[in-house]
Amino acid sequence: MGALPVLSAFSGATRPSTALLRSSALELAILTCHVLLYPTGVVQERRAAPVAVLPVPPEPPDPPGPPDPPEERPPVLLLHGFLDNRSVFVLLRHSLRRHGWGQVTSLNYSPFTRDLRAAATALGRHVEELCARTGAPRVDVVGHSLGGLMARYHVQRQGGDARVRTLVTLGTPHSGTRVAPLASVHPVVRQMRPDSDVIAELARPAPGCRTRFVSFWSDLDQIMTPVETARIDHPDLVVRNIRVTGVGHLALPVHGAVAAGVRQALLSRGGADDAHGTASVA
Repeated sequence: MGALPVLSAFSGATRPSTALLRSSALELAILTCHVLLYPTGVVQERRAAPVAVLPVPPEPPDPPGPPDPPEERPPVLLLHGFLDNRSVFVLLRHSLRRHGWGQVTSLNYSPFTRDLRAAATALGRHVEELCARTGAPRVDVVGHSLGGLMARYHVQRQGGDARVRTLVTLGTPHSGTRVAPLASVHPVVRQMRPDSDVIAELARPAPGCRTRFVSFWSDLDQIMTPVETARIDHPDLVVRNIRVTGVGHLALPVHGAVAAGVRQALLSRGGADDAHGTASVA
């Protein structure tokens, strides 16, 4: 995949302290809006009747070439983060639909989820249902924070690469995060720590994984400690790590420049030169 465009959220040179102040103000505004929207996403989406599903293609990621026309794009599944719901994706979903994605759906998992592995298994069942009702052999997944880690676990450790073509993660603790030590009372938070069994499992070899990974990580993400933990560094995976500048953790699923980067990542056909690439956005 060619380098993604370098976009700027703020014009001119910005001192780090000023950038952090502006990012924090944006995070507060987004949090306020999200609290208002949260009740609208509590109920699970309605599901259409299934249609005939196509067989799983045996091939690895698609070869380089022009992007898929709208009618050939895989369905996109949006997966929210810890203690959140599908309302966090209202702007990203609108952006995808407006730019030609006809099948965009969200999955709510329980806020009382206590085991990431079990949640990843449930995600796999939902992906199979999505393929069944759309007739698509594979899907693309966009996961924010914990949602991205859950999707990666399903793809890498539970055979989900058979159905997931591209996994895009936004601010996901791929190497674990040390933020908020007191939150470790929750078992899922403990599984997101750098020394957890889940993180150790994701570091194990994954030869032949067919899914292409695109991880967006932000230099001002206060939830990722350190911020580089939202990168994917694994020798067996086809990965593009994309640095986001000037926005925080909550802004990743709603920022316009990030949405544009997600759209471009989903349109890319990938290829051998895609592995372990780096680009910037926002």
